[in-house]
Amino acid sequence: MAKRALTVDDSKTMRDMVAFTLKGAGFDVLEAEDGVHALSVLKGQTVDVVITDINMPNMDGVSLVKELRAKPEFKSTPILILTTEGGDDKKASGRAAGATGWIVKPFAPDKLLSVVNKVCP
Repeated sequence: MAKRALTVDDSKTMRDMVAFTLKGAGFDVLEAEDGVHALSVLKGQTVDVVITDINMPNMDGVSLVKELRAKPEFKSTPILILTTEGGDDKKASGRAAGATGWIVKPFAPDKLLSVVNKVCP
């Protein structure tokens, strides 16, 4: 059975790039445009990995990570932050929220897959 990923980004182009990369590696991919939409998409769903941007309207990525970590079914789900933000303070807030890893945009597809496969064997 294929692994499932959720990609969360307010940029449709970025969601498409991540989805294209993951689908090429055999993943089923769900998409959401912000944290609020992501929580709605995940109702009754399970995923093997979540990849989220930080800067989004309605609910940002760090808040989404905190919300997911508060739910028993997502306690151990790998959550990767994919963002243009590379500052140590942002990384620290992501880690404190419960993020598994951090990838800076623009990303190389092979690097994304390498990180995803590492956290989601």
